[in-house]
Amino acid sequence: MGTIVCKSCQSTIEHFEEEKVTVLYSHCGCDHDIEIDD
Repeated sequence: MGTIVCKSCQSTIEHFEEEKVTVLYSHCGCDHDIEIDD
């Protein structure tokens, strides 16, 4: 099971089926301008 997380506000955008647990970072359209560099 995978999860897509917003890179700015850390909210979960979507879940998707995957063989292994994966976290992908995207942007949900929130108005946070600060990006978190992991």
